[in-house]
Amino acid sequence: MAASGSVPGSVPAPAGGASAGPQAPQTPPVPPRPLDPIDRSIMRLLQADGRASIRSVAEQVHVSRANAYARINRLIDDGVIRGFTARVNHERAGQGASAYITLKIVQNSWRTVREKLRELPGAAHIALVSGDFDVLLLVHTPDNRTLRELVLTRLQSIPEVLSTRTLLVFEETDLLAPGPNGGPTVSEE
Repeated sequence: MAASGSVPGSVPAPAGGASAGPQAPQTPPVPPRPLDPIDRSIMRLLQADGRASIRSVAEQVHVSRANAYARINRLIDDGVIRGFTARVNHERAGQGASAYITLKIVQNSWRTVREKLRELPGAAHIALVSGDFDVLLLVHTPDNRTLRELVLTRLQSIPEVLSTRTLLVFEETDLLAPGPNGGPTVSEE
């Protein structure tokens, strides 16, 4: 069950600018379907092990394989599950320095800044947030020297970035880690 890529049924947002023809009427977004305890258990299992087989998922949530298969496909089709990925131990992967970096940016420059941040080596997560700063960026780099270069040269050279603050990560705890017996921890709701 190792799939990756875009969400089935999703449509890319149109690029900015004028279109050649009249605008089609906008349809209201479909409200999300409510998730039941079995859906939530399936999501937790797949977050802990995206390679889990349909049979294994079905057994652990006590439904038939056909039911598990249909539920997983519905979660994917509804955009609840956006894809499957590997959780990486960044230190063992040669990225021993991690940091959260806060950025204050020029008003209304989020889309431009987001695209520039996506190009940064080691960028793992980007969020537009409220509060004393505008953007929260998580980066993983091989060492502190590379991290320093990324902040002082790459980030601070982006014209829309007004200021940065770097918070070094000393230790991380993966809340989606497998349970004590090697398997995912799943509670019945």
